[in-house]
This record gives sequence, C-alpha cells and structure tokens, in this order.
Amino acid sequence: MSHRNARLTPAGRRILVERVAAGTPQAHVAVQMGISRATVHKWWHRWLVEGVAGLEDRSSRPHRSPSRTRPSIETRVCRLRRSRRWGPELISLHTGVPSSTVHQILVRHGLNRLAGIDGPTGRVVRRYERAHPGELIHLDIKKAGKIPPGGGWRIHGRGTKAKGPRLGYTYFHVAVDDHSRVAYVEAHDNEQARTLVEFWDRAQAWFTDRGMTVDEVLSDNGSNFRSRLFATRLAAAGIKHRRTRPYQPQANGKVERFNRTMSTEFLYARRFRSEADRRRRLDRWVHDYNHHRNHTAIGGPPATRVHNVTGSYT
Repeated sequence: MSHRNARLTPAGRRILVERVAAGTPQAHVAVQMGISRATVHKWWHRWLVEGVAGLEDRSSRPHRSPSRTRPSIETRVCRLRRSRRWGPELISLHTGVPSSTVHQILVRHGLNRLAGIDGPTGRVVRRYERAHPGELIHLDIKKAGKIPPGGGWRIHGRGTKAKGPRLGYTYFHVAVDDHSRVAYVEAHDNEQARTLVEFWDRAQAWFTDRGMTVDEVLSDNGSNFRSRLFATRLAAAGIKHRRTRPYQPQANGKVERFNRTMSTEFLYARRFRSEADRRRRLDRWVHDYNHHRNHTAIGGPPATRVHNVTGSYT
C-alpha cells in the first residue's frame, strides 16, 4: 500500500511500466526511480498480467488463512454472545477458544460492543444516517422533576424533607436533526398537543434560519404526537410524519441518546438554585452542545455538519 513517503504511487508505477515498455532496461529504470530491480520486475509483471488495474493498491490480506478459526466455532461464539451476552473470558471458558481469538471473532462480526446489540432480539443494531441536514428531524419530550426554590437534595443532601407542595415536572421538548445531530430544545410546563405545535413552529423556524428544509419528522406514539392538531400543522407544511413501532426506542435512538447526554451533562450535573435557574442556563448548554462539544459519531461538533449555522464556535 502506498503512503506519504512511498517511492511509487499508482501514477509512478504507470511511468515505470511505460519506461520499461519503451525499451529501457529494468536495471536502469530501478536506478532512475530509486527503487530495487525486484520492485521494477514486480510491477512490470503485474502490468503484463492485469493491465492498468494491476498498478493500483490492493489489500494486504492473504488469499488464504489456513489457521483461521472454523466457521462452526465462530457461529457458536456469536450465538453465545447474542444469547448470554457474555464477554470474551466467559465465552473462552465455555468453548475452549482463547479469549484473544474470541475478541477477534466478535470484532469481525460486529459484536464486540454490547451497546451495539439489541437486548431482546440479540441482533446487531444497524446504524443509519440521513444524507443531508433537515431530511429527518427526531422529536421527543424529556420529563424532569422541577427544582424547588433554594435548590433540591443535590444542594441540601439526601434525606432532607421537601418544603412545600410538590412542584411537578418540567417537560423538555427536543428536536434533533438526524444527519448533523444539531438540537433545538425548549422547557415547558406540560406536553399537551397545543404546546407541542407551538414548540414545533419555533423549532422549524430555527432550522429554516440555518438553511435546513425539514422533509420528515420521526416521533414516538405519544398522544400529543398522534393529535389531529399536530398532524394538521405538519400536513400544511408538506412534512411527512413517521412514528416508531411500539417498544422499539432504538428507532428514535439519536434523540434518545441526546436526552441521555442532556440528563448526565446538564439536568443532573449541576446544583441549580431553582427551576428558573436551570431553564435560564438551558440555552447556553444547548449552544455549547451544538457548537463546541465533540460528537464521537461524527468526529466533531454537530454545527460542523451544517454550513449555514450562524455563530459557530463562538
């Protein structure tokens, strides 16, 4: 395989065979190009046998691997991984295959990470991603208990008695773009259909201002998402609405993963003095998530995938 310091690239190999074909001795070509005579002979022979295609890089993987684990054993290892969710050590004890080999088998079949295996079915979760921003928006609502004035148990400690009546919940309405993972979030006191529609109007305008035309939305089967009011609003904008199948949250996994990140890095990561204090800090955290927090699935902040997002990296 060619690398940045390689003497020969596919273009250089083409020059090599052209010089040999013109009658220049292979030993002279080797001196001219600073390579060995054996290398000149190798590429000349490949060109004679395969033509121009033979001058391209090819995989270094051997044609045969006689010592590779038998397919029947690999099948058994994969079956134990899916059904028992065992690690390499336990599978090794059960099958007699070295744990290092078990790990290689699991990597080869995409089973090395339990997070990538659907629990109930044992099937490998296939990741997907839409081609451009706005093609699909994931919608969801995350519920979190309201923080009483003066702070909750995270400030005063566990076991302290709550003062006053229960405050109920805050409903975080979330919209996440499938391609870029850019997110828009609002905090509300309920999850009613009218609140959802008003949230979506602002979310759609926010995406549009950033050059993202929404083609389709995906949500769960909550009553607000099934409401006629919400369906009418989407239909008027020419937006298709898809809902996940029951008991399959992985279909809406990108927004579910965002909710988990929001919970661990914002909702329950700081000592807020009140619910108003938490809501006041929400926009800043979402901005940091969109513009500054590296997203491992895309290799950078979500905003790097949306060219028209204003205020990037500020």
